[in-house]
Amino acid sequence: MDQRRSQLEAWLRDACGLDGFAVTPASGDASFRRYFRVALADGSTRIAMDAPPAHEDCGPYLHVGAALAAIGLHVPAVHVAAPDLGFILLEDLGDALYLDALDESSAGRLYGDALSALAALQACGPRTGLPPYDAALLQREMELFRDWLAGRLLGLPFGAEDRARLDRDFALLTANALEQPQVCVHRDYHSRNLMVTSPPTPGILDFQDAVVGPVTYDLVSLLKDCYVRWPLARVDDWAMGYFELAVQSGVLDGALEGRFLRWLDLMGAQRHLKAAGIFARLWLRDGKPGYLKDIPRTLGYIVEAAGRRAELGDLAALIDDWVLPAMTAHLASAGAGTA
Repeated sequence: MDQRRSQLEAWLRDACGLDGFAVTPASGDASFRRYFRVALADGSTRIAMDAPPAHEDCGPYLHVGAALAAIGLHVPAVHVAAPDLGFILLEDLGDALYLDALDESSAGRLYGDALSALAALQACGPRTGLPPYDAALLQREMELFRDWLAGRLLGLPFGAEDRARLDRDFALLTANALEQPQVCVHRDYHSRNLMVTSPPTPGILDFQDAVVGPVTYDLVSLLKDCYVRWPLARVDDWAMGYFELAVQSGVLDGALEGRFLRWLDLMGAQRHLKAAGIFARLWLRDGKPGYLKDIPRTLGYIVEAAGRRAELGDLAALIDDWVLPAMTAHLASAGAGTA
């Protein structure tokens, strides 16, 4: 047993007053944070978060979680918190991820619930104390694609012209994000962070990186998910249904309807560049290869979007002609497949 886990179990006994419990791994995430399921003697369970203070700050998790709970969203209730130690004892929302529950028969209901919760988040969610999703952050995120995926993982020799073209694309995507109405943004609102729970549903996880940013960011994270893909026509229907809901909730002005899907498509390109870069970094820096197989799906959204957004043409061509073939070859050589 590692030292942090031993410290966690001691904290559960001494600070939380638990006795006769069993601790098993529940999940990790794309950070240094870990989660353990704590089975109690009475048959109930809790989730213990281990967020090493040298790498993670529990403060934003507690701040944002309290704000989301206050507006009626289903986030894990906090039983005991020791942010200085990096330990939090939480309500257990179970292990029924949206990702595992989504299929043709359930998608309409599950996405309906998720979109309703998103409307509440955007209409009533916190803004005070949250950092802005500003140009510098948007640009840093896209650089993950150029650095970690194209450069370090695939070794693609981008020339001066390619780099200049990417700079122009990054500027376009940044401008698109900044011109949108700014709302509370969860920042990872997708099928791995939404849970099928008892009402209110969904249960919402991994909200600690919330910012104030573009209105389409969480929507595209949900509908153009890196882990599950739906036909574009269906995505458009869900997106425009959400637009109507956002207008009714006072989040958006109905006059913006003609711009909304373009905002969504270009916001998706920014997010998917970022995500693909993070997936490469998770392998190269953190030794987590499980996300590599999701890179072709993730970048495929940009190629798809370019079919109706000419301004994405150069970026899509670079991805389709160069990055995706290199990624496919990398996965094949590693025996990972391309699914």
